[in-house]
Amino acid sequence: MSGTTFRDSTVVIIETSRTSIRAGIGLHDLLRLPTIDVPARVGLRRSIATQNGEDGPSTSKAPVSAKVTDYLVGSQLDEALATEQDIAVYWPFAQGDVSDFTQAEALWKYVLFNQLGLRRVQMESPVMLSIMAGLSRDASERICQIFFERFNVAGFAILERPMAQFYSVISGLQLSGVVVDIDLDYTDVTPIADGFPVHLARTSVPIGLNDCLAYLAHLFRSNTSVMSTLSPVDSPLSEEALQEALLALARHVWENGLIKALAEGEAARDLEDEGVTDIAAIVVAGKERAVIENNMKKRQNAKAQPAEAARAREMEALDLVTTEFRGKEVTVGKERHRFCEPLFDPTLLDGIPGVTEKEPKDLLRPLQTAVGEAIMKTDIDQRAYIWQGLFVTGAITNHIKGLGAALSGRVSPYILSNADPMNNEVQPRSVKTLRVPDYFAEYRDKGDGLAGFLGTSIVAKLSFNDSGGKNYVSKADYANKGPRVILGMSPSLL
Repeated sequence: MSGTTFRDSTVVIIETSRTSIRAGIGLHDLLRLPTIDVPARVGLRRSIATQNGEDGPSTSKAPVSAKVTDYLVGSQLDEALATEQDIAVYWPFAQGDVSDFTQAEALWKYVLFNQLGLRRVQMESPVMLSIMAGLSRDASERICQIFFERFNVAGFAILERPMAQFYSVISGLQLSGVVVDIDLDYTDVTPIADGFPVHLARTSVPIGLNDCLAYLAHLFRSNTSVMSTLSPVDSPLSEEALQEALLALARHVWENGLIKALAEGEAARDLEDEGVTDIAAIVVAGKERAVIENNMKKRQNAKAQPAEAARAREMEALDLVTTEFRGKEVTVGKERHRFCEPLFDPTLLDGIPGVTEKEPKDLLRPLQTAVGEAIMKTDIDQRAYIWQGLFVTGAITNHIKGLGAALSGRVSPYILSNADPMNNEVQPRSVKTLRVPDYFAEYRDKGDGLAGFLGTSIVAKLSFNDSGGKNYVSKADYANKGPRVILGMSPSLL
């Protein structure tokens, strides 16, 4: 047994997703936000990357001969790419496992020693690492070996990331649910029953935030106001520059919280409601300022004269918003709220520029279908409880509220609509969505995308203060038993 407790100020939290790594040091009474957030990518100069005759994009394998020190990480990689140096870029976690342990080590090393400023020779910090679910025993042992032998950590534990995300939102006896994690290119669905992930039911959908951005950029092409602002007739942009600008505008609109997730009926109504598509006409008439100002003042207009109130309602219905983008004022309409539609209907992405086909194609299906099918693979007695804990997380939720409600409204085929005359006790009758509670003050108003880091912090606080020492591996444990000790001494690998 470990038998050691650590000072809260020394504990390191590292959350590793498919495409990013978040980290921080120190646990406080108010659990803090991560101080480090870096893309989970590394770069290799093409001259090294092609040593073994290998050449290719980020999906290809790096040469086996590449060393940790050969890789460019973080700001070093950003600068090399910004100056258009010949760099091969790799994302070692993008496929939902660890495709290259040397690249993974380069990333974690950068986070610990470059970003957090720790020193290997004076390492007093234990590390709680949350990482994708379903890693093999060999992979878990290899990671444990890297952290003890390469980084000299004082203690180490692995937590499956969906469990970390779930721990941030559960309360009381809520031990079952389903975590829907929307990343850049993939969405992972993990049912949880009685406090454990149901590995046989886990699934992924090859669609994510990048697809939603590409879809909104495509919708903006039908907005004459946007097109004339970004690419004026007297100085039009090239097709490549226009696509880049439209994608950047889509990201700007999302990051500024101008998008809401539409319920199923709402989405249909909005499609029928496209009566005013020529926003340019309104802009040219100089009325868009009035439209927006009236939209902002709807409360003041509540007591206005009937005629004025009717006019205000008409303008509000247009749902226009003007935002400053690259030094220009761009007016966008309600098409922006269709941002999340590809998650629920992937066929909308067919033929849209900027959408990359991802494997496996047979998993490309609506998110509501993926969630329903995943829960159907769990034990029949568990399903009703699992539906009571639907939690949608991932970067997309940092700036869009209500995505959980939008998804829950679309899973009705899997829910009992009427009381069953046979009094079927096990059939799910309702769906309950979860969110990060407001009593985590630092995380309030930050969306639900940081749930993984919050949950990892909560578990670290419990594990590293546990003098029984069964929830983490100490240096003494590692010295006595080697890497395989991690399999029996981690919060989620028991």
